[in-house]
Amino acid sequence: MSAPPAKAGPLHVLMVEDSPTDAKLVLRALRDIGREIVSTRVDSGPALTQLLSEGPWDVVLSDWSMPSFGALDALAIVQAFDPDLPFLIVSGTVGEERAVAAMRAGAHDYVIKDNLARLAPAIERELREHAERRLRKQAELDRRRVEEALARTHEQLRHAQKMEAIGRLAGGVAHDFNNLLTVILSYGTLLRESLPFSPEAVADLDEICNAGQRAAALTRQLLAFSRQQVLEPRIVDPNEIVVNMERMCTRILGENIELRAVLGPAVGEVLIDPSSLEQVIMNLVVNAHDAMPRGGKLTIETTRLDLDDDFAATHLGVVPGPHLCLSVSDDGSGMDAATMQHIFEPFFTTKEQGKGTGLGLSTVFGIVRQAGGTIWVYSEPGLGTTFKVLLPITMGTPTAKRTPRPVVDLRGTESILLVEDDDAVRAVAAGILRKHGYQVLAVGSPLEALTVSDAMLDTFHLLMTDIVMPGMSGPELAMRLRERRPNLRVLCMSGYTDEAVMRHSGLGALPRNGNPSGLWTEAGFAFLQKPLVPDALLRKVRETLA
Repeated sequence: MSAPPAKAGPLHVLMVEDSPTDAKLVLRALRDIGREIVSTRVDSGPALTQLLSEGPWDVVLSDWSMPSFGALDALAIVQAFDPDLPFLIVSGTVGEERAVAAMRAGAHDYVIKDNLARLAPAIERELREHAERRLRKQAELDRRRVEEALARTHEQLRHAQKMEAIGRLAGGVAHDFNNLLTVILSYGTLLRESLPFSPEAVADLDEICNAGQRAAALTRQLLAFSRQQVLEPRIVDPNEIVVNMERMCTRILGENIELRAVLGPAVGEVLIDPSSLEQVIMNLVVNAHDAMPRGGKLTIETTRLDLDDDFAATHLGVVPGPHLCLSVSDDGSGMDAATMQHIFEPFFTTKEQGKGTGLGLSTVFGIVRQAGGTIWVYSEPGLGTTFKVLLPITMGTPTAKRTPRPVVDLRGTESILLVEDDDAVRAVAAGILRKHGYQVLAVGSPLEALTVSDAMLDTFHLLMTDIVMPGMSGPELAMRLRERRPNLRVLCMSGYTDEAVMRHSGLGALPRNGNPSGLWTEAGFAFLQKPLVPDALLRKVRETLA
């Protein structure tokens, strides 16, 4: 792989040199490169860190020894900012042994000041090699992105095919079983009404019919999962349905579970069978109730989300456009990743034998998919569960093409420290930010973030952190880092709803109006709700950095 031709524009040189005279000699030697030289000289670590963030720079030239600063110190700062930025030592005091050691530490070359004629060729060679390294790295990143995208798509397709196969089987069983139940229930009812039986025999027939009715209810759930039930979809206001169900949900939850409804304004209307949407809410509420045997809090929340093409590309079956997000969150026992892999499968249950059919969540899955939506779950053992139902918003007359949103420049060049314990979320968030020009250091835990040196921390413009993580919460991490850098901007993110996330933030109790934005503002933190939609993520980053 060959590098592209050298740039014809100015060569931006950052010089680490305490002698103005030596700096002039170096610049004179660079005339042989044949390009305009734009240079800045620094002689301290803080000044170097500041200028690196104000770049871009093509090459860094550093003296070996200065009164309070040296080439190895400068090398460490440059590598923390960009490990691949060409770094050459230009010195009259460095010996060959120390120069070799510096190159092993990451320096790209060294030139003796008594032989500055070698400097221009060394820089030109390093610029070519840097361009080649950049091309190789980009090709490798592209290859990995393609492989990861293929792997994600393959896994989503495999899961969809499995659920589709189970759905077909369940639908077939339900249809056949319904035929049998028709016979049982019909003849049982006829016998009861037409023949003179003793009271004991009538009671026995009643038990047969009751059992048949319960079996019929199970088949309806199987049909809902397989998306073969007969529906009467209408354009409905989801907020109105939630309000109408509050009293019933309260009775189901009992006195030891607090129910809160946080309804967003103007969330839009959806096309769905109203009774099916009620069943979705009811099944999720019952599931949350069973996860909180000792009581707790349950939040039903509605918001409006605009899902873009990037989100749809990574979520099989999702169509870009405005969606209702119906969230049901509890602070119960939670689930591990292995359990979440199976929760929507028919007859899968974590309850003890005889305590559940395993069809509640599979019914929810089928109803949501039949309405053209998708369902997403976020949970951690001991930290509760959030289900998010995404349903397309309808305007009454479906349109084939969506009005494009105004184009806004969402790119940036700032440095971001990203802290997220979920590997997949961390990778996708970092990829989105880097794709749009940001410099990102992504780490998997708050403890890792705390090991960042002061010099390196000074280069970051924004801390972007998950809220619920092992060992330390995101807001606690932010406050620790702000002790070292008070002006650090902070963007917190979470898969819990606004209501649920406050219980794990360490920022205090929720305001009486149910809106946590005041607490986030008071702490100086911005907040972003998961799932991370690229457009919303980038807009929030720009808003936070503004």
